[in-house]
Amino acid sequence: MTPRAASPSGERAQLALFPSLGGDIAPRDAQDLMSWPFFSLAKRRRVTPIDFRMGSTWISVEAVPEHGMATIWDADVLIWAASQIVAARDAGLPTSRLMAATPHQILTFTGRGTGKDHYDRLKAALDRLQSTTVATSIRQQHQRRRHRFSWINEWQERLDGNGRPLGLELILPDWFYAGVVDHTFVLTIDRAYFDLTGGLERWLYRIVRKHGGRQTGGWSFDFSHLHLKSGVLSPLKQFAFELRGIVQRQPLPGYTLAIDRALGRERLTFAPVPADPFEAAARRMGIRLVDNRP
Repeated sequence: MTPRAASPSGERAQLALFPSLGGDIAPRDAQDLMSWPFFSLAKRRRVTPIDFRMGSTWISVEAVPEHGMATIWDADVLIWAASQIVAARDAGLPTSRLMAATPHQILTFTGRGTGKDHYDRLKAALDRLQSTTVATSIRQQHQRRRHRFSWINEWQERLDGNGRPLGLELILPDWFYAGVVDHTFVLTIDRAYFDLTGGLERWLYRIVRKHGGRQTGGWSFDFSHLHLKSGVLSPLKQFAFELRGIVQRQPLPGYTLAIDRALGRERLTFAPVPADPFEAAARRMGIRLVDNRP
């Protein structure tokens, strides 16, 4: 998107500006985004649509060739936005779909570097979020009703009178904002999530966090069910191979994964790891503990 000085669009003129609160807040994720296939899990550009149907729930995600589909790494911007909104709401501060921040604030909150290349990647992510369109029945009163939106309605770089950058402004869609404002649709996630490098690992953490929660007994899903909910283009055989590799590595913060094989079918089981209170608090604050034991 071409940088330009801030000037009110029709929608923007009707919204109050919500400035960033900074980065020292807990990361929160929208439960709907954790449960369903809304994003590409591949690092390569994807233009093939996601067309998902399960019972009365349906999702259609479409991309444009110029930018490709929004990825699960791009969704970090939405995690940042959700975290800001929840923190402000909990503090009794007003929020808005029109948000302002510096690239540095977004990048540091999501565990990224702050060099020019990271800034350019952030702008590319904003372009994908804005150009990807979603239609879904989720949270509609009548399941056949269609709600279509983009992850970001619009975004722009703010400039001062001399053309120097001041930061970014973006407008969130009603569907996303309404889900975040309603606290029942938001969950706190482990800050170590941002350290996960694989798309499937990131997606798996979100679905495990959503469904496993803190239940001591854990949860489980058939491999085939997970394959359907992931929205990936790879066949089930390849998906299962990658899933077994994740179970072997155990990369998900706060959870233990296992595979249950019965009647010729594989199920992924997961349960929360009993957390040390000090380590959990340090992780939420983004503090990395060093193990000095011999």
